[in-house]
Amino acid sequence: MFNQLHFYGGVHPAEGKVAHASPIATPPILESYTVPCAQHIGAPAQPVVQKGDKVLKGQLLAKPNGFVSAPVHSPTSGEVVELTTCLGPMGNQIPAIIIKSDGEDKVAEPMPLLDPANSAPDELKQRVGDAGIVGMGGASFPTLVKLSPPPNKPIDTLILNGVECEPCLTADHRLMLENPDAILAGARACATILGVKKVMLGIEANKPDAVALMTERAAKFDIEVHQLKVRYPQGAEKQLIYALTGRVVPSGGLPMDVKCVVQNVGTAAAIGEAVTLGKPLYERVTTVTGTPVVNPGNWRFRVGTFYREAIRLSGGVKDDVRKIISGGPMMGLSVCSLDIPVMKNTSGILLLSESEIVQYEPHPCIRCGRCNDNCPMGMMPGILSEQIENMRYDLAEEWHVMDCIECGCCSFGCPAHRPLVQHMKRAKAVVVAKRKAAAAKKPKA
Repeated sequence: MFNQLHFYGGVHPAEGKVAHASPIATPPILESYTVPCAQHIGAPAQPVVQKGDKVLKGQLLAKPNGFVSAPVHSPTSGEVVELTTCLGPMGNQIPAIIIKSDGEDKVAEPMPLLDPANSAPDELKQRVGDAGIVGMGGASFPTLVKLSPPPNKPIDTLILNGVECEPCLTADHRLMLENPDAILAGARACATILGVKKVMLGIEANKPDAVALMTERAAKFDIEVHQLKVRYPQGAEKQLIYALTGRVVPSGGLPMDVKCVVQNVGTAAAIGEAVTLGKPLYERVTTVTGTPVVNPGNWRFRVGTFYREAIRLSGGVKDDVRKIISGGPMMGLSVCSLDIPVMKNTSGILLLSESEIVQYEPHPCIRCGRCNDNCPMGMMPGILSEQIENMRYDLAEEWHVMDCIECGCCSFGCPAHRPLVQHMKRAKAVVVAKRKAAAAKKPKA
């Protein structure tokens, strides 16, 4: 047993999980939904509807537009009023479809029901793709691609990620307590697709109720449940794989390189519902929290719900809000508007008050080494930061900047207030652009 094991590095930020005891609530149907066509990594989905079309809940709105892409479905019944763009969490405009609700919430014909343990792997895999499932822990990578490892990368272990180590977020915790059967059905479907017998579920020790319930429910399916030490970023794929199996994903490698596939419990639940209920992914559980929020809680929002509506449904705000974050405080994105729609990867909406915002001026590195100790990837962020400040991106690449998971542990513990994680993000963007430019110059075969 690997119970209570953890990984190298990491930090212990304040948990702030004030919504952990709030059951998942279902909001009323809104007048309209602005549904982004880019709710995943890869090419935006291509609309298959036009202005004036009548649609049903769960009906296809946009089809995949490439191998790394995913379809998008309607969150309710109504009429397509506009094909337009909307503001995304990163501040960019993305293609979107506005649906005006008819208030009837009529459901499209569900996809045929499947047995997660006995259906053909290709049939289950196709269902995952047709349902528009993406990674719901935040990465939003199309799950169909993740469940399609190349033949030379055999998988022997499926790992379910129920860690939810990001401070303030409690959506996965509540999902494990309230919908464990969907998670387990999704896990069995993934195991069938991958042809694996070993399935492991990792949950941090600060969720003892989830550990107890999932252990009880998972026992009849031979799924191992492991309680892990509370340490951020325990839920990162490479760190979770090491904690549960002792395997080390190589530099520049992927979980499949050590015969593992990792799925978030939210993703597993969406797969379970797609398989056993024939339901595509058009809603997700999201935590709305923060000291300014009147009633912090967990909501099953339909995609296309504006952040503004999400906060209103949570009772509005009681204090002056100084920052709004999509996601959690460590890896989330600070957003500039409330007119951003909930997407498949919106795990949380966090509001911070003025007293919680710290503004500071960065200072030169004092060589204390805390960033090295905290880095869960075993990197040297302080040296990398100076290389990047001097625009030596070639050196940063040699020093494995691309292995950075952007967890923020280095910045969290830096007494000089160096913008370390921001430097890493910038360098990674430069390196990626350089690699794309080099690939474009290569003569085509």
